[in-house]
Amino acid sequence: MAFLGVEQSITGRAWVGPSADVSRAAEAMAQQSTLPRPICLILARLGVPASEAAAYLDPKLRDLMPDPRSLRDMELAASRVLRAVSGRERIAVFADYDVDGGSSAALLITWLRTLGRTATLYVPDRIDEGYGPNDAAMAGLAAAHDLIICVDCGTLSHGPIAAAKGADVVVLDHHLGGETLPDALAVVNPNRQDEDGALAHLCAAAVVFLMLVEAGRQLRDSGTKGPDLMAMLDLVGLATVADVAPLIGVNRAFVRQGLKIMGHRQRVGLVALADIAGMDTAPTPYHLGYLLGPRINAGGRIGQADLGARLLSTDDPHEADALAERLNALNAERREIETQVRDAALEQCAARGSAGPLAWAVGDGWHPGVVGIVASRLKDATNRPSIVIGVEDGIGKGSGRSVSGIDLGAPIQRLAGEGLLIKGGGHKMAAGLTVAADKIDAAMARLSELLARQGAGTLGPRDLRLDGALMPAAASVELVNQIEDAGPFGAGASAPRYAFSAMRILHARRVGDSHLKITFGEPGGARLDAISFGAYDSALGPALEDHGGASFHLAGRLEINTFRGRQSVQLKLEDAAPA
Repeated sequence: MAFLGVEQSITGRAWVGPSADVSRAAEAMAQQSTLPRPICLILARLGVPASEAAAYLDPKLRDLMPDPRSLRDMELAASRVLRAVSGRERIAVFADYDVDGGSSAALLITWLRTLGRTATLYVPDRIDEGYGPNDAAMAGLAAAHDLIICVDCGTLSHGPIAAAKGADVVVLDHHLGGETLPDALAVVNPNRQDEDGALAHLCAAAVVFLMLVEAGRQLRDSGTKGPDLMAMLDLVGLATVADVAPLIGVNRAFVRQGLKIMGHRQRVGLVALADIAGMDTAPTPYHLGYLLGPRINAGGRIGQADLGARLLSTDDPHEADALAERLNALNAERREIETQVRDAALEQCAARGSAGPLAWAVGDGWHPGVVGIVASRLKDATNRPSIVIGVEDGIGKGSGRSVSGIDLGAPIQRLAGEGLLIKGGGHKMAAGLTVAADKIDAAMARLSELLARQGAGTLGPRDLRLDGALMPAAASVELVNQIEDAGPFGAGASAPRYAFSAMRILHARRVGDSHLKITFGEPGGARLDAISFGAYDSALGPALEDHGGASFHLAGRLEINTFRGRQSVQLKLEDAAPA
């Protein structure tokens, strides 16, 4: 049954409330603890037992930190890196061009610099070289270096690693592994076929961090103190959010602690980027995912591939300012290109219809640097795994994004094994592929078949999931702070949304071109402010502005608004329905 009876809201969505099981678990938790019922509903939805609620709300890294040695090849990888440091060997870092790759590279470069060592950074060009190591680059690096560390890539790079003759190669990755591993000295990857999957949710930067923890342990055993690793968690938190890693287990602690470190504004590259992006509050997962992440990615998408890693690893404020300005400009250019591809892709998907387990679009000349972010837009619009492919000279290069609970990386890798793709791989939430243009239809049909077996497409694309209903008087600063303690929210742990039932619109005004601000409440009772971004891009803005005194159910996320040092609660309004 639709929540509050809303089967079709003003924006066309059905509202879905807590399941009976979640409601029962929340009720039991409320009786066993002093937690407010809204918090219990969040924790119950996330599968947190009542006995673990207190620990979940205050995650400690020391309690959640896995033993690095639980990953295969970890001790070998760390000892080889330390041998290169002590022997003053020539070290190269080969990194992917996204935020996770850049953060992973910056972790290593920063750590090595603290120990008085430098490393050569190599980031492949997305268009000219594509993802991951290639034969020419690895052979060139091997000719001039003793050790090559591949981060956020390398697990499937059999040929390129074999081409690195004369140098040892260590792989620190998280992408899905194949049945065989490349001939590297060490391959540390929680998604190797011979791992148990307990740490499969880690991003590459987290794997690098665990390697540095193991290196620190080996340094201590030899009587040497290593660098301060806690100060580097800003990079791990950034990569975890930007790479859409599920915010479960130690990932929650990485992000929580990383945000605290970032708030100290010690990393000059992130300070420069935050300032140019207009961040004027303490960092949140939203800032990492939507303000900082896209700018760091912009170099790899449409500019110079190593700009992001250089920004994150520099200790020169002047260089940081210059790199931040360049990335900000590239991000603006990226948005223009993305808009053109996004509009065409959405139109193509609409023509195919909303049924089926997969949303996909293909276009000649679509820039390979934006297909991933457009795939994310399709995923958000359809609530289905999405693939976007750009074709050039008969070859399609595509990127995919998935929804919670649906593994995209494994089916993509299976298609490559079946010969429908030239190559492909990734992880559960994101994947990349290369495909001959004449095989795209067959590949997408087969991918749809594999995703359907996982249940993709069974949740309506317009359903809005809610964690319950509140009255304005209950929406206090204290409650919002408690909700934040249940976070951070993101992949695998969606932010809570609440409905406010049968509210009167007391004041409404348009802000800018497409936003709406309202005040709502009950006559003579408590009232609450709300803002709806892009409200006039749908029917929501006009309907609420011209409310005519009618009552509405309102739904969205609660947040704290700080103005002149005063905190108040506002609703980030996402939907509404006539009461």
